[in-house]
Amino acid sequence: MPTWEWILVAAVAVVAVVAAIVAISMVSFRMRTKRLKQHYGGEYEHLVSETGSEKGAVRELTTRERKRGKLDIVPLTPSALSEFSARWQEVQAGFVDDPASAVGVADRLVTEVMRERGYPVDDFDRRAADISVDHPQIVDNYRAAHGIHVSRQHANTEQQREAFVHYRALFEKLLETPTDKDASQEASA
Repeated sequence: MPTWEWILVAAVAVVAVVAAIVAISMVSFRMRTKRLKQHYGGEYEHLVSETGSEKGAVRELTTRERKRGKLDIVPLTPSALSEFSARWQEVQAGFVDDPASAVGVADRLVTEVMRERGYPVDDFDRRAADISVDHPQIVDNYRAAHGIHVSRQHANTEQQREAFVHYRALFEKLLETPTDKDASQEASA
């Protein structure tokens, strides 16, 4: 076989290998995208619009998952669970008399629970990103509640009530103890 035929065969083989790698990468990306869409729902869509592309959203969520995987998130001890629950009841009872103050205390209490569980709490955007991995269905509510808390001078009582309800939803999720079923699902993911 002449040399030019060997070169042609080698070139065709290289093209075939490159095409296979590209096809596998595309299938892998589609599968990852599908998984992320299913898990994150609205948070995925939020990131697509924020980053301007599905690739950007996939990259961001993959980074979040990697960072979250490095955290040592632990369940609350029974005594901490009891203490936080009692404190929440006090905050909730105080909402009627001073909604703005109760929303501020709810914000701080959620942050304290996050700290106790092992989440980094220094930066709100980081907290929201970390929470989105574990609780993607309520992270938008957390952002909304925090936004109302930050602009409390402009928030009316109904908005403060909404913020409080959002904080309560996250607070309740943070207090949950993973069941054996949840732990086995996380291990298989």
